Amino acid sequence: MNNILVSSNGVLSFGGKAYRCALGKGGVRSDKAEGDGATPVGCFPIRKVFYRPDRSAHAPLTVFPTQALLQDDGWSDDVHLPEYNTFVKLPYGGSHEKLWRDDHLYDLIVTLGYNDDPPIAGKGSAIFMHIAREGYTPTAGCIALFQEDLLEILKTATTETRVCIEE
Repeated sequence: MNNILVSSNGVLSFGGKAYRCALGKGGVRSDKAEGDGATPVGCFPIRKVFYRPDRSAHAPLTVFPTQALLQDDGWSDDVHLPEYNTFVKLPYGGSHEKLWRDDHLYDLIVTLGYNDDPPIAGKGSAIFMHIAREGYTPTAGCIALFQEDLLEILKTATTETRVCIEE
């Protein structure tokens, strides 16, 4: 199987290549909890790819389902609501992340199948692969890459590919 391997030292390996990546400011943890800033340990499927249509000429080339983001798209991180760790429409009454951001981090979002089948409140939400900040500064728990690297990975990943994060 051709998995995407992510090591805790900020190197992602896939297709015979190594890519620099940023991980969570809370480190890499097997006991991930909501708000700890950690990237979870484990192997997770790729669920869907979101992209900003106003910042990209077309959807990314990939076998995964793609969806153009809209300004009212969000992701629930509210442990008290049944929509926890799911895509939501804004305005949303609970705690959430806005997916349409002023910066470029979420111009491309790859949602991972972490804590989503079914979601367990408090185990962590919104674990994505997305675009890295300049200098690859830590994330809130996601995996962040240079945009061109992420697009290259999406072109060759298959529906069997898993994102495997190691401690």
